[in-house]
Amino acid sequence: MTLPVIEVCGASRRYDDGPPALHEVSLTVRPGEAVAVLGPSGSGKSTLLNLIAGLDRPDAGTVTVDGVRVDRLGEAGSALFRRSRIGMVFQFFNLLDDLTVSDNVALPARLAGVGRAEADRRAAELLELLGVDRHARSHPGRLSGGERQRVAVARALVNRPALLLADEPTGALDTAAGEDVSALLGALRAEGQTVVVVTHDLALARSCTDRTVRIADGRITEDVPSSRAVAPEGVR
Repeated sequence: MTLPVIEVCGASRRYDDGPPALHEVSLTVRPGEAVAVLGPSGSGKSTLLNLIAGLDRPDAGTVTVDGVRVDRLGEAGSALFRRSRIGMVFQFFNLLDDLTVSDNVALPARLAGVGRAEADRRAAELLELLGVDRHARSHPGRLSGGERQRVAVARALVNRPALLLADEPTGALDTAAGEDVSALLGALRAEGQTVVVVTHDLALARSCTDRTVRIADGRITEDVPSSRAVAPEGVR
């Protein structure tokens, strides 16, 4: 039987003396699944993402990613694990403006010890695949928001990660660019890339994921096929 890419078991996280950000959350994601995690601001979805990425640790419970207990890793181990096994895409791209598009994409591979020629080859291949190869020698500031997000996805994939995490990937984009990135995530899903998308956008979830997991007040309240997910009452 194929092991899950993500297995979160009874994870809880509390900050200071406030209410739990997460309360006994369990989630399993199989290889090739694309899962949307939906919820309003403060619901706990970003906390869950941070636990999966090893950016934070639970107060209770376990978090296993690609067979590794990431909740047991130290800071250096977590950084190395993310670099080699997890690709991350953020709302505001996080590209380095003083590097070319090609060098932005190649950078994680270089940091992982891949030689310059191979890192550049991977970057060129991904930029062509994602339709932004004509911008390889440009700097990110010269690109549109949708193009920058495509570059960010290329950078996230350059180390061939077991898991792609996307945190509000369309949140800073206009409607047309957002639909473009949704289509891109859908294409990656079709190719078998395991993807978790954290969002508040039900339309994004329906268009590019298999399952929708809804979080409210730190608890999972729904886990259904994305085609069956509905907006909360009063939200269109």
